[in-house]
Amino acid sequence: MTERIPTSSGFFVTQEAPIVAADPVPTPSSPPPDIIRVAYAELVVTDLAASREFYVDVLGLVVTEEDDNAIYLRTLEEFIHHNLVIRRGPVAALAALSYRVRTPEDLDRAEAFYTEIGCQVERRKEGFTKGIGDSVRVVDPLGFPYEFFHDTEHVERLAWRYDLYTPGALVRLDHFNQVTPDVPRAVKHYQDLGFRVTEDIQDEAGTTYAAWMRRKPTVHDTAATGGDGPRLHHVAFATHEKHNILAICDKLGALRLSDRIERGPGRHGVSNAFYLYLRDPDGHRIEIYTQDYYTGDPDNPVVTWDVHDNQRRDWWGTPVVPSWYTEASLVLDLDGNPQPVLPRVESSELEVTIGADGFSYTRERGHDDLPDWKKGEYKLGHQL
Repeated sequence: MTERIPTSSGFFVTQEAPIVAADPVPTPSSPPPDIIRVAYAELVVTDLAASREFYVDVLGLVVTEEDDNAIYLRTLEEFIHHNLVIRRGPVAALAALSYRVRTPEDLDRAEAFYTEIGCQVERRKEGFTKGIGDSVRVVDPLGFPYEFFHDTEHVERLAWRYDLYTPGALVRLDHFNQVTPDVPRAVKHYQDLGFRVTEDIQDEAGTTYAAWMRRKPTVHDTAATGGDGPRLHHVAFATHEKHNILAICDKLGALRLSDRIERGPGRHGVSNAFYLYLRDPDGHRIEIYTQDYYTGDPDNPVVTWDVHDNQRRDWWGTPVVPSWYTEASLVLDLDGNPQPVLPRVESSELEVTIGADGFSYTRERGHDDLPDWKKGEYKLGHQL
């Protein structure tokens, strides 16, 4: 096993991710596509007007194009056609997680890579959504709908249009987070696809509860969170500064929409980023995220957190609400049918670190060193 080096910040670092899959997806002989970055997510919503109000009027995403059935949205610094599609449908769900690849030839590689594994694969020269050209969509071995594309319509990058900026301006799409029963299996498959692990959460027995993986030189383009799945945990948009996130909270309060706030604001231990989690009108989880760190060097160390470290999920030690662990969006296959949700067999992070009451703090048994005034603060039955 790669040597783990302790740090003064409370986590361990290694040069390689100490994660081994017991049931790996076979590695194809076909080379993977060269993924550049996350590009867009396509979400199915049940009330398009309510979703438009949330994403456009409240969060300030820019409408590139819209019709009676779909709205194409982008962040202020984006130059491709969209970062988010919200499409009307009967069941709220994820339709696709889309990645841009480096060349048109990478679509041939994606098609061959997933065909060899035996996955459902569909290619459309005209694209699956407006503004996107030749694309390959697959249901990957973990059950997630992935898309790969290169050609796209360019639109105006609004980085210089400060007259359009709001105090909570969303400037980039940052990452996805996927809920899957077998995190090591997910990690191995995405490593075959060219992703590298940046951070992970484990226990002393080596159980892996979550892992963060990247293609662009930030903490992650996607993460695998252990839980019943396949499901979508969240889509994350970036702001420039912490104060942008606080402004979003103030705006939600002023609009009497504070119930949209599920968790935060706060600072993660994992990723070191400042965060806020919101729920849209259909319950899809959206993270607002800022100030993680650069990971582009080839010897960037892997950070491993102890699952019992109270500061891994929130650097300030604020408890995680149970819904954040238990609730997530359904995902669709390429025919638009919801994928069956399979249970996680290994230990659940919620059970290991929060307990049956839902709000107790993260501590191993026998290591409860919380001060008396802190104990029970968030336990059910102790709130006003």
